[in-house]
Amino acid sequence: MWLLDQLAEQHIKAAQDKGELSHLPGEGKPLKLDDDSHVPSELRAGYRLLKNSGFLPPELEIRRQAIEINDLLQQLDPEDPQYSNHCKHLMLLEFKLHQAGMNTDFLHSEYGKSIRQRLGEN
Repeated sequence: MWLLDQLAEQHIKAAQDKGELSHLPGEGKPLKLDDDSHVPSELRAGYRLLKNSGFLPPELEIRRQAIEINDLLQQLDPEDPQYSNHCKHLMLLEFKLHQAGMNTDFLHSEYGKSIRQRLGEN
């Protein structure tokens, strides 16, 4: 367990022992983890419908596509005629992600490269 986790657990345990966490609103009830209070009330029904149907926001859909293409490129031979097309498509998706303010380091991690190299050696 990390030091920060241990400190947090100690503070929580001390508060429980003192009774500071007793009789709070919602005690004993399940947490409401599906909070959509940040969504305007007139859009909540539409957002919930899309979410329950499995649709992603455009930025996350682009991220998913970029990961799929990146995985495909790792398996293709660079001499393959489709390799160049997939590289161009991945560059376009990365550009769109940058425009949306999302980081694309997940596509170029050194850790992933070292794992692939290690697995390739064995």
